[in-house]
Amino acid sequence: MLNDYERKVLRILYNYKGIRRRFPTIHELTVKTGRGRADIMAALQGLIAANYITWVDKSDTANIVILEGWERENEQPKPPATSRFERSNDISYWTEY
Repeated sequence: MLNDYERKVLRILYNYKGIRRRFPTIHELTVKTGRGRADIMAALQGLIAANYITWVDKSDTANIVILEGWERENEQPKPPATSRFERSNDISYWTEY
């Protein structure tokens, strides 16, 4: 499961490539995320480790290849299970009887 920052970097890469037809530079990622170069490199390494991107030639972000542009369905956090009596804004009380 990706942490929030890795998910944010992945979405920036995916959307930036779709709109501008190129990947953002490391400097552009620092501007867009508000974090430093070390944090961005750590997030990119996390994306590589989780097989969301490949980046063989790390001299330039133009060499990044996105394998998956969004978090996998089975890795998304699930909402906590609640009983039908604990749901406050649910109409199931009126529809289940």
